[in-house]
Amino acid sequence: MSARQLQAALDGIPDTGEIVIRPHSFLATDELVQAWHEARAEANGALAGWRTLRTREAFVAYRAAEDRADAAQDTLAGRRTT
Repeated sequence: MSARQLQAALDGIPDTGEIVIRPHSFLATDELVQAWHEARAEANGALAGWRTLRTREAFVAYRAAEDRADAAQDTLAGRRTT
């Protein structure tokens, strides 16, 4: 899928006007851990959305969220601890 096709698919998703507020977690004080945790939660939510809707747009949103979660995990795993 090209970037133009992806943009067209994402543009086709209607804006519901909803604002999503995630609860702040005081458990993870490490920013990389927090970024991974939030990206993973977003990917899990997008997967649930795709399983419900079964549309191309929902799958594209899920894969994009999953890619962000994978990138956050890779960054976290690649960090050197001292």
